[in-house]
Amino acid sequence: MLQAHIKNIWVKNNHNKKLLLKTIDFELVGGKVYTILGKNGSGKSTLIKSLTGLLNNNIFITEGHVVFDNQDILSCNIVELRKVRLNKIRYVFQDAANSFDPLKTIKYYFDNSSSTQKDVDDLLNYFLLPGYSHISTLYPYELSGGMAQRLGFVMTFLAWPQLIILDEPTSGIDYTITNLLLLRLREYVAKENGTVLIVTHDINFAEKVSDELAFLSGETITEFKVKKDFFAERESEKLKFFMDAYDEVR
Repeated sequence: MLQAHIKNIWVKNNHNKKLLLKTIDFELVGGKVYTILGKNGSGKSTLIKSLTGLLNNNIFITEGHVVFDNQDILSCNIVELRKVRLNKIRYVFQDAANSFDPLKTIKYYFDNSSSTQKDVDDLLNYFLLPGYSHISTLYPYELSGGMAQRLGFVMTFLAWPQLIILDEPTSGIDYTITNLLLLRLREYVAKENGTVLIVTHDINFAEKVSDELAFLSGETITEFKVKKDFFAERESEKLKFFMDAYDEVR
């Protein structure tokens, strides 16, 4: 489904540039949940934004290729990119409120989702959000961070894309919503042969939801391993270091 072959990602600083990530090579296939674990500041958000050209070209330089459905996304023009992002790949970012236009009510997004009001209400109810008649009248700045994140989940599942990318999905939600999200992701993967890519430092959620996992550390990513093998290495120096760092911020 998706093959990432990114040689380098640089950030520009005046006339200089600094290397952020290097040697990013992995492949995602349908019917699986993939998780990339990494500490805060390791470059997880930069990585997922690079996959569909969401990084600002005035600030970042991405060298490499990302092939999705036999198409090099990083070579697409803006019109082609928007079609891919709208119809095939959906993101939910940690700062979900900033993904919405502050000048438009939530009704605008529901009206452009090609979904029935019943479908919308069913998902709103599933994620314990107010019904359509109320939430559709709100502007993004009237939503709490957790509500905006849950609304991002709703809009994603209304679209049923081929690939869902989630950035720290448990950051603004409680245990109940976390379990609801986990169940919905597993249903999406099983019924639609969909693919999920998660970046997070929440190792507990990752262990419950993932089929394969990798680390982002030292400017690069490790090989994805099936969950059993990945967690069999809990005593390895790399995983022990990560677990110690995770325990410090819990």
